[in-house]
Amino acid sequence: QVQLVESGGRLVQAGGSLRLSCAASGRTFNSNFIGWFRQAPGKEREFVAAISWSDGRTYYADAVKGRITIFRGNAENTVHLQMNSLKPEDTADYYCAAVRQMLNGTPRGMDYWGRGTLVTVSS
Repeated sequence: QVQLVESGGRLVQAGGSLRLSCAASGRTFNSNFIGWFRQAPGKEREFVAAISWSDGRTYYADAVKGRITIFRGNAENTVHLQMNSLKPEDTADYYCAAVRQMLNGTPRGMDYWGRGTLVTVSS
């Protein structure tokens, strides 16, 4: 199994920045990517970004390109999500997940999920 723990969510003003962290442990070699997803109130969960464990290749949803950066942290098996120029519509629970495959930029096979961290952007 893979255990994932997110952190860093909080209340922030529009235009501000925030860095989320995802710490992975367990059988991390079972997943090829770590992905970030978010779910706003009353909406479906959506893909935000993903990064390959092996070569660091990154993938982004069109809605966040240019504002959000995913990168591996210095600590082993840690992935960060740097979010800039935050908007009220970025308000959501943010989850990281172990992703088996990225197919044409779309994540496939999310076998493990963290419990999420709440980001609230005030206007």
